[in-house]
Amino acid sequence: MRTINSKDITEAVKKAAIEANTLLPTDIYQALQEAYAKEQLPRAKHILEVLLENADLARQEGLALCQDTGLVVVNITFGQEVHVEGSLEEAVNEGIRRGYREGHFRASVVRHPFRRENTGDNTPCVIHTELVPGDGMQLTVFPKGAGSENMGRVAMLKPGAGEQGIIDFVIEAIEMAGGSPCPPLVVGVGVGGNLEVAPYLAKKALMRPLGKPGPHPELEHKLLELINRTGIGPQGLGGNTTALGVNLEVHPTHIASLPVAVNLGCHSTRRCTVEL
Repeated sequence: MRTINSKDITEAVKKAAIEANTLLPTDIYQALQEAYAKEQLPRAKHILEVLLENADLARQEGLALCQDTGLVVVNITFGQEVHVEGSLEEAVNEGIRRGYREGHFRASVVRHPFRRENTGDNTPCVIHTELVPGDGMQLTVFPKGAGSENMGRVAMLKPGAGEQGIIDFVIEAIEMAGGSPCPPLVVGVGVGGNLEVAPYLAKKALMRPLGKPGPHPELEHKLLELINRTGIGPQGLGGNTTALGVNLEVHPTHIASLPVAVNLGCHSTRRCTVEL
């Protein structure tokens, strides 16, 4: 049995929250560079250039990549041989509080969805935990802005819809979103499970680095091509680059169900993973 002190978790989350908000992940930055090199429409190419400059300035100055520093999702994978000394939930939220205060990031969380009173420190965050063999712990801090989050969709398709039904739903979601989620996008797709699992899979898919193989790479590639054919382009102003990548995750499901969810990440799809 390995013991991890909650104070160490707080410190790790704090550092990850600051890094996630100021350093664009390498895979996203490289995808923007590749998109810039390939983009044919001058206006779209200029927008991609500005997005790259924004990422450079954020890194150099330690500033937020986007003014919307999001509602934070923290995915925690920890071994069954791990014992946390103290409250895991409070340790994570305290790390978010400190990270957002030290990073001078915007507090965007309201205490109640009806009364809309800001909590003032961007907590509570959303925490997902997964138990695995071993004595390690991995935390992924994922700040998600409302512009892209509000464009997510979920559907309970009939099994007979098949792969084509999934494709049609994803493309429809992209076309309905247009420029609102601040493209070029990272598109997370979750298929299977039930009404609650599919959206979680779509969000989890966004945490997978671009280029890292998923369970259905051919479908991911096909979806990416179709999405970029829509011509929505960077910031919705036209061009060849509507999405930088598509990540798809699946889960076993009921014989009578085909749940599908789409979660969109903006051009600043931010995440930071740390291990304890």
